[in-house]
Amino acid sequence: MKKVITYGTFDLLHWGHVHLLERAKSLGDYLIVAISTDEFNRIKHKEAYHSYEHRKYILEAIKYVDEVIPETNWEQKKTDVEKYGIDTFVMGG
Repeated sequence: MKKVITYGTFDLLHWGHVHLLERAKSLGDYLIVAISTDEFNRIKHKEAYHSYEHRKYILEAIKYVDEVIPETNWEQKKTDVEKYGIDTFVMGG
């Protein structure tokens, strides 16, 4: 199974977000989406309209997404690739 991961805040979901998720899913069999927690957003000086739990709920309803995990720090990307056995790392834009 080929695993793919992408990261983001995914607040105020729009067609660009869905397109990113569709593209990411097309690159593998299992898509993990890591979304920034409210606490991590504060560290990044970023404010989300929706809470982490609401953003997670919305993403879990999207057919391309297999799993949603929290992103809590800057170093997590490296450890997630190892922890989840990621084959492809996808970024937007």
